[in-house]
Amino acid sequence: MIILITGGARSGKSRYAQELALSLTDKPVYVATAKKWGGDFDDRIRRHQSDRTEAWTTIEAEEAVSAAPITGRVAVIDCITLWLTNFFVKYKNDIDKSLASFKTEIDTLHAMSGTFIIVTNEIGMGVHAETEIGRKFTDLQGWANQYTAAKAGKAIFMVSGLPLTLK
Repeated sequence: MIILITGGARSGKSRYAQELALSLTDKPVYVATAKKWGGDFDDRIRRHQSDRTEAWTTIEAEEAVSAAPITGRVAVIDCITLWLTNFFVKYKNDIDKSLASFKTEIDTLHAMSGTFIIVTNEIGMGVHAETEIGRKFTDLQGWANQYTAAKAGKAIFMVSGLPLTLK
């Protein structure tokens, strides 16, 4: 089953997803989709790592999340935005190819046994992107979120640290 956790930046999405996973199992998996870009991004990665106890198994999967050893497990996949970025860079900003690869991954996860708590960002609710590439990525993110929400058995919108059940 897919559980989608969405919201804005610093809305409590990751914290909520991790608490939910720990309420379902004492041995959760954390799937990190981020590439290590360096600089202050490394600080963000370290902060996320320090939020998790030794109960967690961490797996790094930049594209092929469904190939990770998560079948039958409770896994937090954090996050769609960074996962999509990997496809977007790989396919040189091609929305159609990026979305097709992402949808294949979601379809595969949807067919697998396990509970997959997927974190995403609602970037389209913020300031309109100034650049063409920013607008393309915002569109890609919105379509990916809609597709994932349609496949999800449950969807939660986080606002100011509070969960609002959508589905």
